[in-house]
Amino acid sequence: MKPELVGFSPAGRHNESIETAFARITEGATWKKQRIVVILPASNSISTKVSLSHWSLIFPPNQPVYRMLALGQEVGEAYCNAIEGILAHPELSQWEYILTLEHDNMPPADGVLKLVKQMDANPDLSCIGGLYWTKGLMGQPQIWGDPKDPVLNFRPQPPTPGQLVECCGTGMGFNLWRMAMFKDERMRKPWFKTLAGDGGVGTQDLYFWADARKHGYRCAVDCDVLVGHYDAAEDIVW
Repeated sequence: MKPELVGFSPAGRHNESIETAFARITEGATWKKQRIVVILPASNSISTKVSLSHWSLIFPPNQPVYRMLALGQEVGEAYCNAIEGILAHPELSQWEYILTLEHDNMPPADGVLKLVKQMDANPDLSCIGGLYWTKGLMGQPQIWGDPKDPVLNFRPQPPTPGQLVECCGTGMGFNLWRMAMFKDERMRKPWFKTLAGDGGVGTQDLYFWADARKHGYRCAVDCDVLVGHYDAAEDIVW
């Protein structure tokens, strides 16, 4: 090996441009308190393929994360009971976010980091979800409702690649929610309720947003966070 004289700065690469490093850290907002409670409603089992995607999730560095299973309950009841328990807890109730993560959704590894970044950049939004579709060949993007229409609606809206799309309601498979909105006493309870009977037909997510928007809460879908929707019976990710 040919001898050579080497000179280098011991400060390191990131210190070579403090301005660049500062912009990267502040844009990601990971230096702030970004404590997250994860709620996973499920029955007795979860697909191994879905589990792998959940295990791969990256959370903001050195931030507390608490994972909560809501087992054996109807999905609307599961979310209501879990959030009631969180709000009754002296420590968890003071955290910043709730992440809803469902048993058949497969988020990308950096999905949480992207949602945290978007929430920090958009303080007027109370919930931001990843983009996933209803199952089946004619699946629809779970970007429900055009907020520019003065009449509340939940028509599926087209995704815009890589962009944040505001809507009137979201699915709940991979959503980051501000904890504070569930402390608002004006909000109807139960927050989430699946309708199937004389009172109408509807899913627990849009039941929630029909009330939340009355109180000024807004939501969006980040089309840069691509989430798979796993069909275990067919072994297909939609």
